Amino acid sequence: IEHTIQWARDDFEGVFKQAVEDAASYVADEEKFFQTLTSQPTTAKGTVSSVSETIGDARPKNWNDCIAWGRKRFEQLFSNSIKQLLFNFPLDMKTTHGEPFWAGAKRPPTPLEFSPEVPYHMDFVVAAATLRATNLGISIPESGASAKPETIVASFRVESFQPQSGVRISVTEEEEKSAGGGGDDGDDAAIRSMMRSLPAVAKVKDIALSPIEFDKDDEVHMDYVTACSNLRAASYQIKLADKHNTRFIAGKIIPAIATTTSMVCGLTAIELYKLVQNKPVEAYKNGFVNLALPFFGFSEPVLAETRKHKEHVWNLWSRIDVDGQAMTLQGFLDHFQEKYKLEVTMISCGVAMIYSMFSSKETIATRLTMTMADLATNVAKIEVPEGQRYLMFEVCSNDEEGEEVDAPSVRLRVN
Repeated sequence: IEHTIQWARDDFEGVFKQAVEDAASYVADEEKFFQTLTSQPTTAKGTVSSVSETIGDARPKNWNDCIAWGRKRFEQLFSNSIKQLLFNFPLDMKTTHGEPFWAGAKRPPTPLEFSPEVPYHMDFVVAAATLRATNLGISIPESGASAKPETIVASFRVESFQPQSGVRISVTEEEEKSAGGGGDDGDDAAIRSMMRSLPAVAKVKDIALSPIEFDKDDEVHMDYVTACSNLRAASYQIKLADKHNTRFIAGKIIPAIATTTSMVCGLTAIELYKLVQNKPVEAYKNGFVNLALPFFGFSEPVLAETRKHKEHVWNLWSRIDVDGQAMTLQGFLDHFQEKYKLEVTMISCGVAMIYSMFSSKETIATRLTMTMADLATNVAKIEVPEGQRYLMFEVCSNDEEGEEVDAPSVRLRVN
């Protein structure tokens, strides 16, 4: 399955990234594109063919076309190409030494028949359509906004496959390398001739070409690679893999069990046990680890600096909790005065100042009767979702002598 996943990754890169980048290069500067082809003659024919498929007249022009393109691609990759392969190399074929051609590690594939009832068949078509639509700047309808992909696929007519004689299929890696072109195909005249098959730049310059870089965390990308890999695996009777395992292999994810990550998690868990057991600060440890050296160093943490106001002791981790579901600004100011003997001079929520003792009398009078939640919504323009329970406020305050007191952040319960 690792081979089929890599095959699917290569297909993704070739069709949705490289071919689109080549098409964009052609549209941006036709002469520079020609110079690139002449410098890479062995791949010129394949490059021109992929560009033609990407922006040629037969390209998808709407969402339905993209679905049809995905369905056609299924037929091309997993049915027609396999039928052609078996036409060139029949199951009973013998080598020049009289041995079966299909023997040992050389396993004959089986052409697949598309069925909308098989989940990964439709997954391939829809993912391919979505990626192609993204490539060409075609709008992708939201679910329910257009005909279901199954309905569009059902209307697609599949042409019966007719095997072609004289089609050369590479058997060895050496043959595959030499199949890309060369010889006469590499001269300027031949490349110019191939380029004449491409549409005029003026006709396609307005296409919003967008190459796609594979991202293992993008679900559409993984839908395509998973379905493509499983279809390839099914044709070769290989056990299929789910998206999770495909993501693991395609993304080349290195297990964290043998890395620094696992050690950090373990050391963190040890410190959490100490926290649950209410150990003194001397029992805790800061850890410094580098497995490459290797180096392991531990030190005792330093207590956060504290500040005191009357009987209250605060540090940078402290906060003041206030139950203020219906508390007005006046009630908030009174709460600080009564409980902490502090005069609040300014209050901010987010980046907005919702109270300042230097504001106009009219503004202060209006806001004193408003609830803190309303001030956050109407003045600070902060939306308070239905399930949100708290709002955070920052305050500036003075003590009874007029000296500034650095009070902690205030967490106000609003729901």
